[in-house]
Amino acid sequence: MSVSTTYAADSPGSWSSADDQTGNRTLTTEYADATDGKLAALAAKGREGAYRELLLRYERPVFSLVYRMVRDRTLAEDLAQEAFIRAFDAIDSYKPSYKFSNWIFKIANNHTIDYLRRRKLDTVSIHGPRNADSADQGRSELAVAAPGESPEQFVENMELRGQIEDAIAQLRPEYRTAVLLRHVEGHAYDEIAEIMEVPLGTVKTYLHRARIELREHLSSGSSS
Repeated sequence: MSVSTTYAADSPGSWSSADDQTGNRTLTTEYADATDGKLAALAAKGREGAYRELLLRYERPVFSLVYRMVRDRTLAEDLAQEAFIRAFDAIDSYKPSYKFSNWIFKIANNHTIDYLRRRKLDTVSIHGPRNADSADQGRSELAVAAPGESPEQFVENMELRGQIEDAIAQLRPEYRTAVLLRHVEGHAYDEIAEIMEVPLGTVKTYLHRARIELREHLSSGSSS
């Protein structure tokens, strides 16, 4: 079954199904307490409530991942929405033996990387959208600041964050995704392999080479 989603511009990072434009998001206990696998099965049978609950659970994490890859809020909204549409249109292909979160991240990642390859967009953010109202924004930030730091230390940490962000932006899309999934989202190696659809050894190679390139970039930046 196909379901369309629309982005609510007045509610950052929030989509709703086409039949739920009143803003009423009251979900039955059946959906709220169901596992992702159960919701996917119900969605495959055309249960709109199951679609909405899956959307509610994963809209922010998916948007957050896409945003950090493209660093453009409007573009991230479009890509994330398109990823959800693709996922919901292909819900019949979801296999319960896999984590639903990995499945939806894989679709979003592939869709975003395809865009990056076509457009050769080379910007990335290691933290959530600037001035965005995101529940997981604080969790996903790469912390470089320390409690009780002085104003001078704060400035230095902000400069370091910018340098790291610039360095990640120079990575090829595959390396960039691996770094974000591992060091920002905190995924295990096997989960990254599943999301990126590559062997475990390839993930380790991506991360190893990415770290080398990041060190080289940061080293050259500090010496200039």
